[in-house]
Amino acid sequence: MLPAFFDSVVELIVRTSTDLPPDVRAAMRGAMGAEEAGTRSSQALTIIAQNIDQAATGEGAICQDTGMPTFEVHVPRGSDQIWMRQQIRAAVAKATSMGKLRPNSVDSITGENSGDNLGPGTPIIHFDQWENDEIEVKLILKGGGCENMNIQYSVPAELPHLGRADRNLEGVRKCILHAVWQAQGKGCAPGAVGVCIGGDRTSGYLEAKQQLFRTLDDINHDPRLAELEASIMGTVNSLGIGTMGFGGHVSLVGCKIGALNRLPASFFVSVAYECWAFRRLGVRLDAQDGTIRQWLYRDPSTPVIPMIDQEGFARTGREIALTPPLDEATMRSLKVGDLVLVSGRMFTGRDQVHAHLMTHEPPVDLRGSVLYHCGPVVKKEGDGWKVTAAGPTTSIREEPYQSDIIKRYGVRAVVGKGGMGARTLQALKDAGAVYLNAVGGAAQFYAKCIERTDGVSLTEFGTPEAMWHLWVRDFPAIVTMDAHGNSLHKDLEAASGEKLAALGAPAAH
Repeated sequence: MLPAFFDSVVELIVRTSTDLPPDVRAAMRGAMGAEEAGTRSSQALTIIAQNIDQAATGEGAICQDTGMPTFEVHVPRGSDQIWMRQQIRAAVAKATSMGKLRPNSVDSITGENSGDNLGPGTPIIHFDQWENDEIEVKLILKGGGCENMNIQYSVPAELPHLGRADRNLEGVRKCILHAVWQAQGKGCAPGAVGVCIGGDRTSGYLEAKQQLFRTLDDINHDPRLAELEASIMGTVNSLGIGTMGFGGHVSLVGCKIGALNRLPASFFVSVAYECWAFRRLGVRLDAQDGTIRQWLYRDPSTPVIPMIDQEGFARTGREIALTPPLDEATMRSLKVGDLVLVSGRMFTGRDQVHAHLMTHEPPVDLRGSVLYHCGPVVKKEGDGWKVTAAGPTTSIREEPYQSDIIKRYGVRAVVGKGGMGARTLQALKDAGAVYLNAVGGAAQFYAKCIERTDGVSLTEFGTPEAMWHLWVRDFPAIVTMDAHGNSLHKDLEAASGEKLAALGAPAAH
């Protein structure tokens, strides 16, 4: 067998989770340079840059949602793929126990978390045989927030703001533009898209995800698709979505397109949306012992250039300090665009907590509280817990519950990313509460804002879904929905929709 194979795969998982590849780093530096200092997008990019450096330096998860591990493995003839699959699964479980992967494998019937990222369908492992005498293992970690922004179009189709998308490259262009627009801040912009033209419904999505294994700076070998990729990148950033949907000049950092043959009756355009935390690496292994011969996407001998030369949040003097428990008057004094720093107790609550609170009393007093949409990565330390990664999750999933929870239990601030809908906005107005948008993916940055973990409730839901009692210090977020009925998300969606309509005209050739 291959004595070093297991350790090599563990190292690949750890490095992929914690160290953003150079092409993505370069794209994010470009985004930072494109935004004016002091803007919401610039502030968010500063946090993202610090987070990237912190993750690499401390070998912590870049984003707490380490996604569904997807491996693409090329092997020489005669390789024992059954044994390799067993070793890859064992490496995933090991990386999870190390805190480099969050337990993300949930039974779809019972909702029970396996705790080790193993279960039917997880991790995803694709094998392919090739003529080389090396083993190649590529890994992508794509979180649930951006995964939920994937979209598939069956054309011809009528698209909001764009009109009809036909069965041609111009129709494909419209589909891609719409996919980026509909993601807004929910997919942690600036993002990248992998696209497949054709195939069937399943092969189209698979090929779209395969396109994300390309580097952001490569050029498509098909000149028709290269032209389409360039056309998208030349226009899409005029939408004004910006980092985290805060408004700005950079909404997309990459567009990679492939094509498969299709049935005459079907024309699918499949889009795999990827967030800025674009975690994708690979290795070439010795086929005799499994040692790493070469890293793909990165050169370990080349020093990593820091994203930014500062630590901590750069103060402007305009920040508003919030200390829970919060009162109605303070919340009504806030307005969209205010930057706040929260210090004190904060409770996490994701999907299962929200569903639970609809039929059960809360395990803690939520009056005047801050409820954080977050599923952290945690590590057992003695009798307590240490949070090692703690960025926000996409809030719109809690829309069916949030207004009731605000009204019933007196929650004064909800923290998440991507904004929420009309029912929550009305509840904020009625109750005197606000929605605070944190920077998606900035798991290391926000973990450093957590001074301690005071306790945990509802552990039966698994560590990501439990209610964690956190004590935070100077936790930064932006008011994007206030107690006066204003929503930055609603306004930017409308404004970017108007710009999308302007892009609906045929591309110039």
